[in-house]
Amino acid sequence: MASSTAAPWKQLLVNALQANAPLKHSSFFQLATIGFNGRPSNRTVVFRGFQEGSDKIQINTDYRSRKIEDIKHCPFGEICWYFTDSWEQFRINGTIDIIDGSNPDPVKLQQRERAWFASSLKSRLQYLGPSPGLPCISEEPCNEYPLDPSTGPVGAFCLLVLDPEEVDYLNLKSNERLIYTSKRNGDGGQCWMLEKINP
Repeated sequence: MASSTAAPWKQLLVNALQANAPLKHSSFFQLATIGFNGRPSNRTVVFRGFQEGSDKIQINTDYRSRKIEDIKHCPFGEICWYFTDSWEQFRINGTIDIIDGSNPDPVKLQQRERAWFASSLKSRLQYLGPSPGLPCISEEPCNEYPLDPSTGPVGAFCLLVLDPEEVDYLNLKSNERLIYTSKRNGDGGQCWMLEKINP
């Protein structure tokens, strides 16, 4: 078993993203959370990059969606990401931080704002629509929502940041499986342990 202070799995993920970049679906992964009823809830989300200078994974979401209530109830989540060209799977679990407009931390509010402006205008417009998951009151879809492109995040826009604690990496081409586990060392820093296991 080897250990490292940097996140050694991050380069594997960056390589997989680059190798599979021509495939549009390579930026999508599944995010599972646990609901109030104790049952898992899974959905497909879009990778919005790593938080600057870290290995934390960013996801944009609507604050009115059910996943927010799931995360408030239980902050643990797991990503499952499969790259079809390179035959690689990443299962990444950890804790999820919710950054909405009421967050008291100015640094986190800046991260939320950067995520907002990094999104396309079409993506931003979806946060002005009706609350997700509620019954439709109109049969006609209404897509006319005014939005000034220079305006900052609307209230429904929320940034989720997953802080990885364990990464299960499987390469089906090389028949290799690696488990990376995060531990805190004596000075409070993060250390990654690596173990090679049977696929």
